[in-house]
Amino acid sequence: MSRTALGDYLKARRARRSPDDVAVVQHGSRRVPGLRREEVAMLAGVSVDYYTRLEQGRKRHPSPQVLRALGGVLGLDDEAPMHLFRVAGLAPGTWHGDTTERVDPQLLRLLEAWPDHPAIVLGRAYDVVAGNQLALALFEGFGQGPNLMRKIFLDPDAHTFYRDWELVATYTTAGFRILQGRSPDDPRVTEVLASLLRESPDFERLWAQHDARGERLRSKRFRHPRVGDLELGLLAFDVKSAPGQELVVYQAEPGSPSEAALDRLRELAVAGTPPADGAAGTGGTAGPAS
Repeated sequence: MSRTALGDYLKARRARRSPDDVAVVQHGSRRVPGLRREEVAMLAGVSVDYYTRLEQGRKRHPSPQVLRALGGVLGLDDEAPMHLFRVAGLAPGTWHGDTTERVDPQLLRLLEAWPDHPAIVLGRAYDVVAGNQLALALFEGFGQGPNLMRKIFLDPDAHTFYRDWELVATYTTAGFRILQGRSPDDPRVTEVLASLLRESPDFERLWAQHDARGERLRSKRFRHPRVGDLELGLLAFDVKSAPGQELVVYQAEPGSPSEAALDRLRELAVAGTPPADGAAGTGGTAGPAS
């Protein structure tokens, strides 16, 4: 992490914390959004000068006690407190220098054993490294390569494919913030981050919010070119045999129109029906999005 990562994070989270959230009595007009530095310092039990030096990057080694206090004042939850420790250099990362993404052969067999459920494996930079036949059919024609982030932010069809695009983009960016905090020196994570900041104003806008959240959406709504609208629940599991990888499995509510649409899509995939106009199948076991 750069020497200003902690300061940038504190400043962004302070700007999003309302005085009403911490019962701060307001006097007169406020020139800054969110809390003032002196209010954060007071609530965390540190001096204003000390907190100012943290935000400005002039103080680089806060104690765990100070970080826990700041996390409470800033309302950090889910994995955000651990992210705060990481940007302060007090929590270990997970990257150990191996840039190769390998998928366990047993996991690949498991994917194919779920013909009724789209299932994919995500790598440590949200690269889609494997997927079963139904996942390939669900995400057919969704371009921008095998990286989930690039698909969401750079594919022109993403706003149609994801019926709640803004919500999906917000959650995915917050999850990528956690990944980047765990592995700040990973070359693939760095590459994906740099390309999105360079190419996507939407990503740049969401990244500037400094949301850090490990929790995924419980369901997503899709608009598929061949079978129409679907709403699918999803579950995500860490892959113990490959730290940093994640298995994501989708399922429809039994008896729902989404289940019927997924059944139709599976039949089309098994029959080898060509994709709809403008969609291009990817083939193989890699290439879908989440």
